[in-house]
Amino acid sequence: MKRRDLLRYLEQRGCECLREGGSHTIYVNRQEQKVSTIPRHREINELLARKICKDLGILEPLH
Repeated sequence: MKRRDLLRYLEQRGCECLREGGSHTIYVNRQEQKVSTIPRHREINELLARKICKDLGILEPLH
């Protein structure tokens, strides 16, 4: 999955960028009070994308 598609998916479900780190971006779901890090790679492994969604308390992408 492309990183930009994953970020768009997260933002559509109420998550927002908390801050930019050196090699990761920190996203937060304020409703669920959960946080996850997203690596700065063009491609994100499908298993990692599922884990990020699970960490943030949202449904997994269907791709």
